Amino acid sequence: MTGLAACVVVLAAASGHGLPHRRRSGRVRVRGRDGGKRLGAAELGEGLGERATLVQFSSAFCAPRRATRRVLAEVAGLVPGVSHVEIDAEDHLDLVRELDILKTPTVLVLDAEGRIVRRATGQPRKADVIAALGEAV
Repeated sequence: MTGLAACVVVLAAASGHGLPHRRRSGRVRVRGRDGGKRLGAAELGEGLGERATLVQFSSAFCAPRRATRRVLAEVAGLVPGVSHVEIDAEDHLDLVRELDILKTPTVLVLDAEGRIVRRATGQPRKADVIAALGEAV
């Protein structure tokens, strides 16, 4: 009976942590620590988009990398003046540390001057990315 009680407690604790985490994952939101940070062609390896840039930090072992790339490329194709840049987090550790990227994929939404206006961790939804672009332009 003690083993069953322990299992119930562990499952309740895991659910208590997992459900809110799942709800937040992929949401595009503003973070206070990003205020004023800018990225340019030197950090990205290519130029900024005319209106906005979607920057995706991924790694080789990141499972939702392809799906995130597909969503961001689709949004960049739909919205004029928006570009999509994918950065391998393992190859740019200094930049990852500077931007406080803790998990992949992480998506940054940059305005035309390269300022970070929004951030999403996990696979973002297309509608959320499009809404975030409305604030970047």
